[in-house]
Amino acid sequence: MAYDVKANSSILLSGRDRAPARSFLKAIGYTDEDLQKPIVGIANTWTETMPCNFNLRALAARVKDGVRAAGGTPMEFNTVAISDGITMGTEGMKASLVSRELIADSMELMARGYFFDALITLVACDKTIPAGGMALLRMNVPGLLVYGGSIMPGRLGDRDLTIQDVYEAVGAHAAGKITDEELKAVEDFACPGAGACGGQFTANTMALAMEFCGLSAMGTAGVPAEDPRKGDVGRRCGELIMDILRRGVRPRDIFTPQAIDNAIAGVATTGGSTNAVLHLMAMAREAGVPLEIDHFDAVSTRTPLLGDMRPGGRYAAADLDRAGGTRLVAQRLVQGGYADPNALTVTGRTFGEEAARAEETPGQDVVRRLDNPLKSTGGLVILHGSLAPDGCVVKVAGYERQSHTGPARVFDSEEAAMAAVTERKIQAGDVVVIRYEGPRGGPGMREMLGVTAAIVGEGLGESVTLLTDGRFSGATRGLMAGHVAPEAAVGGPIAAVREGDTVSFDVAQRRLDLHVPEDEIRQRMRAWQPPAPRYTSGVFAKYVSMVGSACEGAVTTPKL
Repeated sequence: MAYDVKANSSILLSGRDRAPARSFLKAIGYTDEDLQKPIVGIANTWTETMPCNFNLRALAARVKDGVRAAGGTPMEFNTVAISDGITMGTEGMKASLVSRELIADSMELMARGYFFDALITLVACDKTIPAGGMALLRMNVPGLLVYGGSIMPGRLGDRDLTIQDVYEAVGAHAAGKITDEELKAVEDFACPGAGACGGQFTANTMALAMEFCGLSAMGTAGVPAEDPRKGDVGRRCGELIMDILRRGVRPRDIFTPQAIDNAIAGVATTGGSTNAVLHLMAMAREAGVPLEIDHFDAVSTRTPLLGDMRPGGRYAAADLDRAGGTRLVAQRLVQGGYADPNALTVTGRTFGEEAARAEETPGQDVVRRLDNPLKSTGGLVILHGSLAPDGCVVKVAGYERQSHTGPARVFDSEEAAMAAVTERKIQAGDVVVIRYEGPRGGPGMREMLGVTAAIVGEGLGESVTLLTDGRFSGATRGLMAGHVAPEAAVGGPIAAVREGDTVSFDVAQRRLDLHVPEDEIRQRMRAWQPPAPRYTSGVFAKYVSMVGSACEGAVTTPKL
């Protein structure tokens, strides 16, 4: 039976009783012919509060051109977007992870309210990408995710720059290693135009994951935001959504366990962001696909690290595009047996068929050969232990130490830890503990890039470790454990740590431990009191009332 491409919009627009709805839409230029075609919602996360999403208004116009050319009627709407990079280190950063839920909710509301026949989510900055995927999986109408693209690297002298260099320059300046003028130069040249952060940080990690799980068209995400090819990508995606609609393929047909494994392998092989753990788990929940945190370790362990990508490696996202793009990464994984070639993608071709279309640039060394990996295992590791009974996430991109034991330096907020770092109160060998920054305790699970980058900038990246119940940016590097669960605010063991306690990381054994007798830990926790809520009204209070553990994706669940 042919798929009814007007099954949804006819509810809103067809028949005598819907004349008022049609009249309203004619007021803004839609014609009878427009309203008789399939209606495609374009969920745009454009904003002029950051470079990441700044190009999406222009890109949406090209997407809509493609929809019209292929026989559909696009209807564009907007939603919110919070820049992790701009809000980093402030109270505003608490809005970032919260925004993932709000963005998904707003896209869902518009799709339910307007009965779109198909949905395109147009995304860029970190949380907009998983939010767009979550909305597609919730609605489960024919859909497609389109990524706005990476920023180009900046250039200062003879070296490329990304925003990672600016954060690390702050630490170097605090340590007296660079001058005011040198810090200003890095600030001025690191971000030359529109697009999301330029390494294999969270945005580019999740964009790759969306291609590898099949919800984005392979080869579209890697084209940088200001590349002249991006407009053509937009138009082709507009045409593609009409093909997807006519085939009647839905997001949950694509987002299978095999597709999720391909996405995890893609993240692991490129040294991608630890935030992929949270976001893929959240998407799996929307799709009703079981996914446990330890599965990321299992897939990463069997997947070699092939992408020499920042922050752990040498290259920016634009370099991967020039080397052969995400298809080249997919091809390597298929050839090595590390990805399932039979998983379906939105193009109608399988993952293996998309990988076979890769065109490798001769002489490139961004993506290593299978016989010459950077490391035999991937970049994601899940630790457990007395400090993280429910798990925590570490990114190991090939250069980090495998173990560390040292005295705890305990801070109950990111600001307190940052002050200690910039005042040079952290010493080689220390273990920085930042707590009460989890999903509920923060609330919103802030990223700690300011702190981790300052540690690296001061020259302590190889001698200091950090653990937190908050998150890390995709730009974080070094031996750092995030998402420690249970979090301090709900009485997790991280709440029992005291200044000077001995803490050990053991990546090989997958352990994160507090070396304090169990009886002493229990005694400390008996005296522990949960902190008073930091917010008692508004969106943060609502979030705290519904959000779950980081080990389950930090998703919000209504209390029915």
